[in-house]
Amino acid sequence: MELSRLARGLGGSMIREMFNEALKMEDTISFTVGEPDFTTPGPIIEEACRCWEAGMTHYTPNSGVPELRQAIAEYHAGDLRPDPEREVMISCGATEAIQMALFTLADPGDEVILITPAWPNYFGQIAMCGAVIKEVPAREENGFVPDPEDIRAAVTDRTKAVILNSPSNPTGAVIGRETCRAIADLILEKDLFVISDEIYSRLTYGEEDYTSITSFPGLRERTVYISGFSKMFAMTGWRLGYAVARPEIIKNMTKLHENGASCLPAPSQIAAALGLRRCLPEIERMRESYRRRKDLICSLIDETPGLSVRKPEGAFYAFVNAKELCKKKGLDSKGLSMDLLHKTGVVTVPGSGFGSCGEGFIRLSYATSDENIVRGFERIRAYVDR
Repeated sequence: MELSRLARGLGGSMIREMFNEALKMEDTISFTVGEPDFTTPGPIIEEACRCWEAGMTHYTPNSGVPELRQAIAEYHAGDLRPDPEREVMISCGATEAIQMALFTLADPGDEVILITPAWPNYFGQIAMCGAVIKEVPAREENGFVPDPEDIRAAVTDRTKAVILNSPSNPTGAVIGRETCRAIADLILEKDLFVISDEIYSRLTYGEEDYTSITSFPGLRERTVYISGFSKMFAMTGWRLGYAVARPEIIKNMTKLHENGASCLPAPSQIAAALGLRRCLPEIERMRESYRRRKDLICSLIDETPGLSVRKPEGAFYAFVNAKELCKKKGLDSKGLSMDLLHKTGVVTVPGSGFGSCGEGFIRLSYATSDENIVRGFERIRAYVDR
């Protein structure tokens, strides 16, 4: 008896592969997992503890507790203006929200356009719903921002949806307003859905204000807006995300969620609601720290022979061009990341793990301390000079 073709054929994340390989070693310096190195703000932790101690240990509504859905509606009162009862769903991390959105919007055989380099889980999530991936490369010379005409060229009669991730994991690229407007016009023209993963939207560093695809006329109705609390409040282990979309979409996403994760703990959700109402200044504190680290890591990259980088404008990743170093070492990007790990203890992620157009790059997360960044590059520089 064989296992299912889906289970056997589904690939794993290169991020986790490098993470797991590093667990076999000692004295490593990690630039791998996209996880804030901050602790969840104290008031959020205290509120969750209070709720646990009060005996809030029972099932909750599938779409999320009213307190959190209301807090999300208030948080988005200036842009999405969602109905908390009908247009908001709480999920097990933003990851589950993306999966539920794909299951809701795409049938087997439908095409989903994915801007690459892209977060590895998108590839697996599209495959799980039986859809077909249409990769649209975002080029380094364009700052890894997608060209709307490349998206247009990828659209066929079978195209159902486009996944947008701005700011981007892994490149840190932010789609500017005019490009976003052109993509919005194309979405309307071709009658497509959008899954807009905006979990890093509070972490931008450019002079231009952040633009959501939902801000253009007609796009709110055909977009599933995805966000969560992992990056916003350093709550990665709490597994809390959310989706905002029109009632029909949220209703069907919630049915799918009911048959999977089902619901999330009340204390976590109530604590997240408190975070939205009381802890927003903490986001700015973390953002300024990431901005400083971005400048530090980019300066060290520029000083390292064989490496270069387009300065990221959001998130906390540097997508480093290592093609010259790969050529010098006679390695592809995965070989380079593995060689760097085994010889120096520095953990990076090969660019090929984010799509074929990522070959020759490596991703470094700067959601780590200044000390680790400096120590890591001392080792990288020694490796390059060796």
